[in-house]
Amino acid sequence: MTRIQKTVFISLALVALIVGLALSRVFDRPADLDPARLVEAGIVLLPQARTLPELSLINQDGEAVQVDQLTGRWSLLFFGYTFCPDICPTTLVDLRRVKEMLPVELAERLQPILVSVDPQRDTPEQLKQYLSYFKSGFQGLTGPLADIQKLANSVGIPFIPADGKSENYTVDHSGNLAIIGPDGRQRGFIRGPLKVEQLAEQLQPLIR
Repeated sequence: MTRIQKTVFISLALVALIVGLALSRVFDRPADLDPARLVEAGIVLLPQARTLPELSLINQDGEAVQVDQLTGRWSLLFFGYTFCPDICPTTLVDLRRVKEMLPVELAERLQPILVSVDPQRDTPEQLKQYLSYFKSGFQGLTGPLADIQKLANSVGIPFIPADGKSENYTVDHSGNLAIIGPDGRQRGFIRGPLKVEQLAEQLQPLIR
């Protein structure tokens, strides 16, 4: 191989490497994931990760949390509320079952977060008491309704706020979850109702 041929070969190799890295960032997903099986489990990955808005909410311990800095773990954002009569407790029980089915090291990398769509009633104290029933280390977030709506809309899981005038009002919301990667960006969705066994299986190659 001549010097010119070597130079061309090295240049092409570098181009291929750069393109490969660029594509991996665009699709932002491990190569061994099976799209068909992910969809069957209710997991829909985005072609490109989304950044979260710069918002500060309050967790169940009364601490400020920057939602655009949910880094270091895989977070599952579920927009619900503690006075929900059906979908919320069912979803949280299913999430607890998913975590119990994962290997310990992977379960520790997964953080389900209940973002309240009913901040009028869901104080940090209320969230803490409610989440303690599930005994799974779930986190809760509450704050100004406008900020919660902005977050929900940004991850594609909007809800309809209640007027809050009746004593036992309910809030219309989705059973879907937003998948947030360790880099703090949204990677996709999980469609509700949750398919626990399939979800636990397909989350493993995603979050490992």
